[in-house]
Amino acid sequence: MNASDFNTVLPEVVLSVYAMAALLFGVYTGKDKLTGAITWSTAGMLLILAFWIGVNGEGARTAFGGMFNDDPFARFAKVTILLSAAAVLLMSQDYMQRRGLAQFEYPILVALATVGMMMMVSAGDLIALYMGLELQSLALYVIAAFRRDSVKSTEAGLKYFVLGSLSSGLLLYGASLTYGYAGTTLFSGIISTLGHGIPVGLLFGLVFMLAGLAFKVSAAPFHMWTPDVYEGAPTPVTAFFATAPKVAAMALFARLAHDAFGTIPDQWGQVIAALSALSMFVGAIAAIGQKDIKRLMAYSSIAHMGYALMALAAGTAGGVQAMLVYMAIYVTMNIGTFAFILSLERDGKPVSDIAALNMFSKAEPAKALAVLILMFSLAGVPPFIGFFGKFYVLKAAVDAGMTWLAIAGVVASVIGAFYYLRLVFFMYFGKEADGVQSRMGAVQWVALMGSAALVVLGAVNLFGIDPMAAVAAEALVR
Repeated sequence: MNASDFNTVLPEVVLSVYAMAALLFGVYTGKDKLTGAITWSTAGMLLILAFWIGVNGEGARTAFGGMFNDDPFARFAKVTILLSAAAVLLMSQDYMQRRGLAQFEYPILVALATVGMMMMVSAGDLIALYMGLELQSLALYVIAAFRRDSVKSTEAGLKYFVLGSLSSGLLLYGASLTYGYAGTTLFSGIISTLGHGIPVGLLFGLVFMLAGLAFKVSAAPFHMWTPDVYEGAPTPVTAFFATAPKVAAMALFARLAHDAFGTIPDQWGQVIAALSALSMFVGAIAAIGQKDIKRLMAYSSIAHMGYALMALAAGTAGGVQAMLVYMAIYVTMNIGTFAFILSLERDGKPVSDIAALNMFSKAEPAKALAVLILMFSLAGVPPFIGFFGKFYVLKAAVDAGMTWLAIAGVVASVIGAFYYLRLVFFMYFGKEADGVQSRMGAVQWVALMGSAALVVLGAVNLFGIDPMAAVAAEALVR
């Protein structure tokens, strides 16, 4: 490693060193007594790194012989990941303290998972890809089972571990086939061996790797872990699962497809289009009968990943741009939604039953209005920003000649609107019942109201992220 390599990976090194120092600090200075301070310092570190990466990055460079990429695409994804991880950490602190889950290991595990995500989006090699993916996954397995006295949480962690191990096995098998036929693990080396054709063995390797990554983004038919893990994990962990890791996995999807197999988009585009269509319909239809809001958000996540995959299936720079914009919008909406879910309780116990929202607007009109805005945006109702996110991915599919996929997306969106509007119906027109209370800390309130405001105001210029996403996409699709 030379000085140039070190400077390229400096944000990851800083966050890794911070996580290890925070771990030692927590262990030797009272453990859980300093959970609040460690949580705030971790969130602060994530925000500082997001600012650092967003302001200082210029051009594209590689490190460690091409194994690590620092380009506009990676920087866009990293800033989104860091900001969403910091937001979830801060809005979760009040919940963790009230539920007896305020342990100093939690923010450190989130920091380590974030290091893995940053490695994922910068991977330029199959080994680097797997290293980042497993660093993220191992931390997520632990926090999924963080509520050790809960059978559901333990079950969620075990299911996530078992099925995550299966997905890692698929990915590794695909990587081994790819290495066997390409003779290299570098993405740049793999793409140079393809020309305009692909050996059958290498095609199988690609399909296995795509299947392994489909697990990570909860794409159907590899989605079976998502509802149980979302429901069983502590709600702050569910909020984290629904934001930063989704951005990282989707960015890794794009990185692998374009950097390693960019000359054959017609081959992998078919696979991703099939995953997209199936995910949109499974997510939309399966969510209709859900009675638990966390399970509903799990199926919502499956459907939304289908829309993001639709843009990626286009195989163009416009498709990658649409995917990045969509993921940034999706994270914004989810942060506000989970800030609301975190606040729900009855008699001091957390509540996630959808029926508990009956006539919520009568008790909390401002919060109900904010949730209404977020639900309409998630459903893709104009003029909210969620509509423009879906418009972008649909346009990318049509421009790439995948009109059938765009039509499928519109149909799935209409079906999916039912369960979002159903939540609004309960809040405004439900039966009179023992209402649920919404106990919000200051950060949760800011997250909910801020997210709702961005959903409305962002419709003007998409937060200004569209040109940044265009630059990021052009850096990836060459």
